[in-house]
Amino acid sequence: MARVPKPSMTPSAEQIQRYDELCQLISRHNDLYHAHDSPEISDADFDALVRELRALEEKFVELNDSTSPTKTVGPVATTTFDPVRHRVPMTSLDNAMDATELQAWGDRVAKILGDVSVRYVCELKIDGLAVSIRYEQGLLVQAATRGDGQVGEDVTANVATISSIPATIVGQLLLPVPEVLEIRGEVYMSTTAFQKFRTEKEAENLRRVADAKQPVAVPVNPRNAGAGSLRQKDSRITASRELSLWTYQLGEVVGGPEFLSHHETLQYLESLGFPVNPEIKIVSSLEEVFAFCKYWETNRHDLGYEIDGVAVKVDDLNQREILGFTSRAPRWAIACKFPPEERNTVLLNIGVSIGRTGRATPFAVLDPVFVGGSTVSMATLHNRDQVALKDVRVGDTVVVRKAGDVIPEVVGPVLSLRPAGAVAWTFPTLCPCPIGSPLVKQDDVADTKCVEPTCPFQRDQRIIYFASRTGMDIEGLGERTVFALSDEGLVSDVGDLYSLSVEQLLTLDGFAELSATNLVDAIRGSATRPLPKLLTALGIKHLGPAASESLSREFGSLDNISAATPEQLAQVDGVGDIIAQSISEWFLQKENADIIKKLRLAGVDFGNVIISTAEQTLIGKAVVVTGTLDNYSRQSAQSAITDRGGKSPGSVSAKTFAVVVGAGAGASKLSSAQELQIPILDQEGFEHLLATGNLPPTASATS
Repeated sequence: MARVPKPSMTPSAEQIQRYDELCQLISRHNDLYHAHDSPEISDADFDALVRELRALEEKFVELNDSTSPTKTVGPVATTTFDPVRHRVPMTSLDNAMDATELQAWGDRVAKILGDVSVRYVCELKIDGLAVSIRYEQGLLVQAATRGDGQVGEDVTANVATISSIPATIVGQLLLPVPEVLEIRGEVYMSTTAFQKFRTEKEAENLRRVADAKQPVAVPVNPRNAGAGSLRQKDSRITASRELSLWTYQLGEVVGGPEFLSHHETLQYLESLGFPVNPEIKIVSSLEEVFAFCKYWETNRHDLGYEIDGVAVKVDDLNQREILGFTSRAPRWAIACKFPPEERNTVLLNIGVSIGRTGRATPFAVLDPVFVGGSTVSMATLHNRDQVALKDVRVGDTVVVRKAGDVIPEVVGPVLSLRPAGAVAWTFPTLCPCPIGSPLVKQDDVADTKCVEPTCPFQRDQRIIYFASRTGMDIEGLGERTVFALSDEGLVSDVGDLYSLSVEQLLTLDGFAELSATNLVDAIRGSATRPLPKLLTALGIKHLGPAASESLSREFGSLDNISAATPEQLAQVDGVGDIIAQSISEWFLQKENADIIKKLRLAGVDFGNVIISTAEQTLIGKAVVVTGTLDNYSRQSAQSAITDRGGKSPGSVSAKTFAVVVGAGAGASKLSSAQELQIPILDQEGFEHLLATGNLPPTASATS
């Protein structure tokens, strides 16, 4: 007996109303994003609306309308540019938000194809603007945006300004130029170009603020900046924005070669001179797809451009024919989206925090929002100039960004959602501490400072820094505990920490015998930390870990450093006149001399300098390490360099001696090395460099 399908449930009036509301919202936000490059909500919030709409359509058949935004790719092209009808539609991709949804897609592919092996191509999902570029007889004749997938906008003149896109293509032996070749790709703005563009806009706003004019909108991310740059009426403006392209697909091809797989088409595009992303990988299982996605979710910031996920595609073109398409997307591909690093939320208030040097930093109090893997309720606003330049106001809907372990920041406001009556924020004139001393801004610097040395907020932050991982690394002595110790008058500076007792800690809320004992032991155990840690922990202005390491090696003890003249200190590699003067002034101040006396009486080791026994083969040489090396962690590779007298900075510059490249190396560092013609070494070359201090014969800047 045939199974009779269950009748669909009838949606309620509220569900029908919500369906109509979602259709209108999604269409509106689609138009703002694709046609005007001025989104009012984040990608994550937009995806949530689409998923809610799709869930209603799956539950209620009668709501499954062919005009729904879930059945279309994007908005209808605007009248700003001439329309271009795509001869081969430019479809979008369905999204997988987690491993479960990716597995479900893989299961659907396997069910349709049957018991056959499937190979997948994993591509980084570039956060840019999709374009189609058409060549006829080898000449670039037209370029268009995706639009609604059927009709896009003619941006030929603007695309022609992008240096990485060839104006003509030349055939090869046995492979003549096709009569028609249409390539698909993603136009994007690199992070370097974006920072340059953003800096220019902020400089313009500085001039406007000085002239009492309203600041102009500053782009909040490379995607919006790139899309807006491509859609300029004046192609000279586009040319100035330093846009780039990655190609990822063929469109219409007439008279071209036949291909069996997607990766063959990518190789063909690369052979014709089109830029193909070097991180593309072919895998044979979903487990390898999962691993690829996980790796790039963790390492996405090693790249010189923004990505928001991974595009996973079935490689075999015959299998693609079998899988086919839905009304808006191919069944043979899916986009695995990363957790969002930008979200929109409401700015509830603006406050000011005081740091260990007296620096006053404005911060945003936010309506809590989940972004970058955690719930964020506060974010930095950097300094008073940045608040003025961004023109963020209480009540604004703002873009909040949190990338990895980076402190959350407010990128800017969504001006179209600004509430009526919102007023510009003015920086306070008094420190928020109980003393209420004046906040001072010098004309030549961006920072505003509390200049009262007895400010309790500065005192607390100095203790917190002393105990941090950068400093003495005292486990259990966090911000909340420092505030409690300070409020109870148990510590007035870092020297008091070493006289704390278990009995004193038991008077504080949250401490029991075990936790109090552990903290006292942790504090006393820190007394034997190496001298560079102690020197850094003191919080001397301008003095960081690298210079502390050099000073410790040169002078051997804290007493010798404090007794040295500024001229002697400045001679140490990586120190210089400014740091040297700051160190000398710090040791001359009475309150700091009192701290040193307390530390000495507590038995803190002033001369624990670990001298490397390794041969000093890399003295004066800066070696950058990127990616993963066999038998080395990132830290141990850097230590291998510094133990031999070298430096291991985190970025590539003209002073870099060599760049060591391991698995999963950052593309931005690699490209910087190539641009600056700095030698690039693999693991074997790195070992040779450590042993001899010389480059191996095969080292080059184009490896």
